[in-house]
Amino acid sequence: MTLMTIWKRHGLIFGAGTLCIVANGSGIGPLWLTGVGLLAIGGLLHWLLIRRQRPVPRPPVSVAVPVPGRWSALNGPATKVPSHTHSHAQTYAIDLTYAPPEGSSPPFAAVWPFGRRPEEFPTFGQPVLAAADGVVVAVEGRMRDHWSRTSLPGYAFLYLEGFIRGLGWPRHLWGNHVLVDLGDGTVAGFAHLRRGSLHVKVGDRVTAGQLLAECGNSGNSSEPHLHFQLMDGPDPATARGIPFQWTFRDDASGTDREGVPEDASLFTPC
Repeated sequence: MTLMTIWKRHGLIFGAGTLCIVANGSGIGPLWLTGVGLLAIGGLLHWLLIRRQRPVPRPPVSVAVPVPGRWSALNGPATKVPSHTHSHAQTYAIDLTYAPPEGSSPPFAAVWPFGRRPEEFPTFGQPVLAAADGVVVAVEGRMRDHWSRTSLPGYAFLYLEGFIRGLGWPRHLWGNHVLVDLGDGTVAGFAHLRRGSLHVKVGDRVTAGQLLAECGNSGNSSEPHLHFQLMDGPDPATARGIPFQWTFRDDASGTDREGVPEDASLFTPC
């Protein structure tokens, strides 16, 4: 096992430390001290890895919008950077939800229902398209599509769930996903896809606009949506995020723009 492998598995070290402390029943002693030490090591490795994933400034890469139709942007780099976090190369990532004129997603609930079936959201099952020509380098398609977390108790559960998922492998956060190598050191990531919807496999060559999969609600997701990002390598645990730009039509102004739509704005691909 290489040093980098241990570094990437800092979550397991942190989890082991937590278990030692929880299992300890005799006050401050060897097991408790071991737990505290593992927590410190795991936390330090996590902090160092995130610092390593801070991107180097560079011009944005032009790619196509990876979805057809009218969509809403959330948690995108046009509003703030990092849009998510530097961890898992998400510095310039964006979340997209389908926004058809004739329908809408179920409303957020204060207390009840705790969550809703993913099929109740218009985003669920929408096509996900290749953003550029490339080669598929990684896929995951077996993880379940869970209920939404669109309530106050659901969000509380989501944060706890996200912490636990973060202790595991990237697929536990990303859920079902596809990674496409676009060449020139750029890899596109498409996450939270619908289980069983993949239309590609590792090694396939794809062209811009080709169907890759469908939007789902797998992984660390509050409701069905597409998580899209570019990064400088095929391993989200160690890669750095890369900025991107699309050509899209802003729904409010009706004008064509080049860049990234702002949060809560509606847009369609040009």
